[in-house]
Amino acid sequence: MDNKPDCISRRDFIKIIGAGTAGAAIAAGMGGCDSQKKLPLFEEGPSGQMTYRTDPRSGNKMSLLGFGMMRLPLIQRRRGESLPDVNDIDQEAVNELVDYAIEHGVNVFHTAPMYGKGFSETATGEALSRHPRDKYYVATCLSSQRGPRTMEHAVSMYNNSFEYLKTDYIDYYFLHNLGSFEAFKSRFLDNGVLDFLFKEKEAGRIRNLGWSFHGEGDFFEWMAKEYPWDFTMINLNYLNWSRGDWRAGGGVTDVIAQWMYEVLAERNIPVWIMGPLMGGILARVHHKARELMMQYDQNASPASWGLRFAASLPNVVTVLSGMTFMDHLKENISTYSPLVPLREEEKNILVEQISQIAHQYRNINCTRCQYCTPCPYGIDIPGIFTHYNRCMNEGNYPEDRQSEDYRRARRAFLIGMDRSVPALRQANRCINCRLCVPNCPQRINIPQEMRRIDKFIEVLRQET
Repeated sequence: MDNKPDCISRRDFIKIIGAGTAGAAIAAGMGGCDSQKKLPLFEEGPSGQMTYRTDPRSGNKMSLLGFGMMRLPLIQRRRGESLPDVNDIDQEAVNELVDYAIEHGVNVFHTAPMYGKGFSETATGEALSRHPRDKYYVATCLSSQRGPRTMEHAVSMYNNSFEYLKTDYIDYYFLHNLGSFEAFKSRFLDNGVLDFLFKEKEAGRIRNLGWSFHGEGDFFEWMAKEYPWDFTMINLNYLNWSRGDWRAGGGVTDVIAQWMYEVLAERNIPVWIMGPLMGGILARVHHKARELMMQYDQNASPASWGLRFAASLPNVVTVLSGMTFMDHLKENISTYSPLVPLREEEKNILVEQISQIAHQYRNINCTRCQYCTPCPYGIDIPGIFTHYNRCMNEGNYPEDRQSEDYRRARRAFLIGMDRSVPALRQANRCINCRLCVPNCPQRINIPQEMRRIDKFIEVLRQET
């Protein structure tokens, strides 16, 4: 493998060129629908101010940057300490992030009952309730893929969201993580839950009703045409824009983002974007991709390329980013304040050249959503995948034994894994129980990837 310098991190990038010129990091989204109205391509304010899009259904003026409340800052604990049932979200830090976001024009906040080990809605409600209700739009969902698929369970989760978010109405409510007819039928049709939600919308407790998608193409097209959705949330980034086999780890799918976007555009259903940076993977691209990016723009971070790609589509209402640190928030705000749309040449670079490099050096498509956790055997699945991807992108993947850089890369991979993931939580602990597989929205074959990584680590450790 080539001996290349490490990939620059988002935090280091900001320090080098300043947050005011950096690009950003984002994650997920939804939309609204009205067959009579068309969304404007851009509605840009003066330099230094947030770009907004108008939801044609409600008329809401929504910030192009949406704050995803999935990866909230945590209280620091001892290394390796796992407290799955304890609320260890750093509320003071969350309040600071939300205050800064609202002050700088962000008005879309997206949470879910499953986020933050079940405490994200509470933290979000606490932070937002300190601001006037007309200063923000809050989105949450019905995460009923786990637990009993009964009306009682769904209504309880629904009512809890109002209590935790400290609100009398929810601006954007969506059916969470749908991918097949069978799941939709058992979760929302057979038990009458969908009828209940439409009645709640008529009553005004839900202002806009939509759904998020992970799954089968036939089902996606049917859903888009069968119901009067106000918005739809899809995974969209420059890697999955024109090809559907980009997912590593056995999560192959034939559903490409361009096709999904065009299906929704045909119905004039506004789109909320999730995964424009694949959970941060596209913020730390392979060094060969970074070098190509810098040939076209010395001042643009890899993250800003991905964020601008997603936001340059006219039917996109908001692009959600899961932001943990103030650096991330500031960088993201700067990217959309105002948005500078990608030129056609830049889009082609991403879709054709950068994507080709990414497919050659495949990452495991883990977005660190933590739906696979807690593992009953204590395995830190997101931590293992994150370290693997980081080493792949930074050139610390010891693949070619003949390379002059092999020994350095081997040492960096092994020491980095031990520092990132405690020994009792590494891949060799996986027993292939497969309890995690149905919960992964990216459809990664997690046990298969654990076996592959464990075998790779064992080979490295035996070589002296």
